[in-house]
Amino acid sequence: MAIEIEIRELAEKLGSDYFGIADLAPAQEFIVHQGGEMVSGYSRAISVGIILPHAIVDMLPLRSQLEVALSYRYHAYEVINQRLDLITSRLSSWLQHRGFRALPVPASLTVDKKLQGGVFSNKLAAHLAGLGWIGKSCLLVTPEVGPRVRWASVLTNAPLEATGEPGKERCGSCEECVQACPPQAFTGKAFHPEDPREVRFDALKCHRYQYFDRREAYKDIVVCGMCIYICPFGRK
Repeated sequence: MAIEIEIRELAEKLGSDYFGIADLAPAQEFIVHQGGEMVSGYSRAISVGIILPHAIVDMLPLRSQLEVALSYRYHAYEVINQRLDLITSRLSSWLQHRGFRALPVPASLTVDKKLQGGVFSNKLAAHLAGLGWIGKSCLLVTPEVGPRVRWASVLTNAPLEATGEPGKERCGSCEECVQACPPQAFTGKAFHPEDPREVRFDALKCHRYQYFDRREAYKDIVVCGMCIYICPFGRK
């Protein structure tokens, strides 16, 4: 059995809703610039995703209610992040036992406070694996459920065959996420790989809104997610 089939079956058995393999060569310069030596030398990324509970995401317009904020923060963020990290840990061990290097990338871990980013972009891996496109919200948008997916990755030197090419943008003239963003952190510009993220998204504006402007309202529960809720690809 091909190694790609085996590892896909393992990921799905462990609870992954999405699985893809990305060739990192087209974005290698950006990846190394973001993560440095820690992420250099890996030619492939395994992308896994878990769909958020629709019943909870659909309540986000009522997120000022404590029970809604708590439910989203716990079940659509903390628990799913843990599930993803367990999957990538198991996949990394599986690859390592077969003689390959494997680096699990956490589902959510900010290492650069200024840029509000991690050591590697999980949504970039999903994009390169053909699982969706980068929307005007700077989120990975899938054709099936829009941005209602959380992602994690495994970087590896295993000679895996890529599952697809970067997804083509399908947002068109839609700007619902831009209009729904409370701090107006999105510019509405479409994604182009050569552009810095700042062209599309003010990450610090989003961060300040969640962690400072709304903290009292949420009683220390940090939650927004309107860009996830509003996308027509998820609400269909």
